[in-house]
Amino acid sequence: MALIIRVAVNSLAIWLTTLILPGLEIVHQTDEGWKQVGVVLVVGLIFTILNAIVKPIIQLFSIPFLLLTFGLFAFVINAIMLLLTDWVSGLIGWGLSVENFGWALLGAIVISLIAMVLNSLAPIPKTPR
Repeated sequence: MALIIRVAVNSLAIWLTTLILPGLEIVHQTDEGWKQVGVVLVVGLIFTILNAIVKPIIQLFSIPFLLLTFGLFAFVINAIMLLLTDWVSGLIGWGLSVENFGWALLGAIVISLIAMVLNSLAPIPKTPR
């Protein structure tokens, strides 16, 4: 359940960000509404998987930068995650397209803000241990 909520929040945040920023766009080869929703959900799934697997490794190696910048380097890490999502989705021919690192950094900030609001509206349930 938590994974589904996380993918939905990330998908919605990425989609809203592509509507706001011209340097990020969802690339698809169809005009059918449900297929476009499917593309956005796949992009959200790719972004969620990369955040779960790759992001902790990058954070581990960037601890000195995170400490020196008082955590602001986290936006750079999120921009790298967006660029990785662009690359992975580009392998299948459709998905997220990021123009350059500047747009990725701005997109990371906007996605973080939107996801923060969405997570407060739909909190992810904690599993008992």
